[in-house]
Amino acid sequence: MHSHRNGLKTAALLGLLTALILGVGYWFGGSTGLVIAVVISLLMNGISYFFSDKLALRSMRAQPVSEAEFPALYQMVRELAAEARQPMPRLYVSPTMQPNAFATGRNPANAAVCVTQGITQILDYRELRGVIGHELSHVYNRDILISSVAAGLAGIITALAQILWFIPLGGNDEDSPNPAVLLGMLILGPIAATVIQLAISRNREYQADASGAALTRDPLALASALRKIHMGTQQLPLPADRQLTNSAHLMIDNPFKGGGVAKMFSTHPPMEERVRRLEEIAGNSGPIQYRR
Repeated sequence: MHSHRNGLKTAALLGLLTALILGVGYWFGGSTGLVIAVVISLLMNGISYFFSDKLALRSMRAQPVSEAEFPALYQMVRELAAEARQPMPRLYVSPTMQPNAFATGRNPANAAVCVTQGITQILDYRELRGVIGHELSHVYNRDILISSVAAGLAGIITALAQILWFIPLGGNDEDSPNPAVLLGMLILGPIAATVIQLAISRNREYQADASGAALTRDPLALASALRKIHMGTQQLPLPADRQLTNSAHLMIDNPFKGGGVAKMFSTHPPMEERVRRLEEIAGNSGPIQYRR
């Protein structure tokens, strides 16, 4: 049910994105602008669909790992994937010492799960299993692609505005794009895209927490893991460079340290609320049924 609903959301967002880009291109550049917009739209939608996993893994310098290197990680992923009757994802480890994790890929058959070196050092088996359940839920709920598409929205709008700024599309000054309007696109376009992404991402995290708790049958382990992870991300924030910024929404916790406006525009819901909801799930489900 979740996967079907998220599939529809993805299709709707892709359609909206394409229509927006085509409309803006035609409005400012006529047929020439429309052609430019079509090329940008096809290129960026294709990148979002086929290469989102590679871009995210590269941003964290993640490397594939073998079962001999991380036998416990392979065991828990294999067991949870089998429990969900889904294929085994590819496993990666990032060398960063900040505790974090993310899943990426357009569907379960092309999924990858990445954990950082830091998270493997601060979580016990149950807590790490809870995190893996959360990340696998992102894959099974089919919400990885929609997040990737949403993340690309700001970049596409900005790129289109920059191209229209430098290319004379009209026959005279009256036909040329209004610099003030293009400047507005450069500023307001990414803000509008961020608002869309915020709504999607925060919802996704609550949903993946609940789905992951159901998959592992151990909501308190994930709650405990989230507390430790949040403490670690605050103590060891990552630099907010461009590649990491584009992938941050995929991670189980915001990898950057920020307050005020930065906190307001975070794609992650408040950690206290996530923990509270998991504890509520545990209280409503009775004794933990987890068995190793």
